[in-house]
Formats: sequence, structure tokens, C-alpha cells
Amino acid sequence: MKQLIAPSLLAADFGNLQRDSEMLNNSEADWFHIDIMDGVFVPNISYGMPVLKAIGEHAQKPLDVHLMIVEPDRYIEEFAALNAAVLTVHYEACNHLHRSLQKIKSCGMNAGVALNPHTPVHLLTDIIQDIDVVCLMSVNPGFGGQSFIKNTYNKVKALKDLITAQGSTTLIEIDGGVTDKNAKALIDAGADVLVAGSFVFKAENPTQTIANLKAL
Repeated sequence: MKQLIAPSLLAADFGNLQRDSEMLNNSEADWFHIDIMDGVFVPNISYGMPVLKAIGEHAQKPLDVHLMIVEPDRYIEEFAALNAAVLTVHYEACNHLHRSLQKIKSCGMNAGVALNPHTPVHLLTDIIQDIDVVCLMSVNPGFGGQSFIKNTYNKVKALKDLITAQGSTTLIEIDGGVTDKNAKALIDAGADVLVAGSFVFKAENPTQTIANLKAL
């Protein structure tokens, strides 16, 4: 499978979200990556349902919604109503992860699980068959523009081995610090989806930058 590119709207121009959404529609991007932050689970607040609704009115590609919030189960149905295609919750934020994944799927979405940099992938062994996407945080969650954590390569390989051993079809997504300097190595290690924020939206030619990531 050719790698999927999911530009993160966290790095977009919030005063021109329609313009940036249309740019993604006309690019080789596969998903719109949407980071929802509550200022509790992570030390930052991004945007919530009204902004997601506005983006969704212009997006012509699947919405990949990443919840960096406490008690995510409270909002699963609301994000389904806003047409999220993938809904990702954090392992660290879910006391009953299997139940959370079941609820996400029952609402018609693909279920994702995100792991913070310090969380080992083996903790997903007993549940990997129920996960559609594992999002490995390659920076500490909460802010865009951070430097890539190099241990992520080892985590991708370990996760790929786990997925293969279990005969699962789970996709591996990398979120944080992705650029043309590390994207090829991540793909070679087993990554399926690359989230790129600042690298895309701060580029001189974002459309070409996305095409370059897709072509690797």
C-alpha cells in the first residue's frame, strides 16, 4: 500500500481555514488530520466541535480526528455526527480501552489508538486486532513544530512486528516532526500514514511538499 499523507490542520492558517482546506482537497493528501486538545490531557487548547464542523463543510477527504483529551468517551457520538472517518483516542486517557474502541466502531468510524513517546507498543498486544490505526506520537503531544524523537523508528519496527505476528491489518500512523528528512526511514520501518503539520503548511509550496511525501 502506498503511504497515506495526512496534513495536520493544527499548523494551518486559522484565519484562512477554507483556503487551506481547499488546498488539501486539490493536493495528493489522503486525510485531513484534526488535533483536538483540551488543555488538560495536554498543556494546550486547539479547537473543538464548531471548528471541526467548519472544516468538514469544505473537506472532501476523510477526517482523521485525534483526541488529546481526558474522558474521550463522552464525545464519541458527537464526533461521529461531525463525520469523523477515523477517531483516535489516547491509550493513556482510556481506563476501558476495549469499550472505547467498541463504541467508536458502533458509531461507524474507524478506531484509532495513540501512544505517547514514553508508552511501549507491547501494551497493545491483547487489543491490536480491534484497532484500525495506531498513532505513534513522535513528539510530546500538545504543540506543533517540535523536533522528531528518534526512538520512534524502533517503536515503528516493534509495532510492525506485533501487527504481523497477530495477523492484523492495523495501520501505523506517525504524528510529530515528520519531514522529508525522516519520512523515507519511517516508511521503510513500517509506517503507513504520515502526519505532517508545519512541514506542509509552512512550506513555500505546500501542494508540492505533499506530492514529494507521497512520492517517497
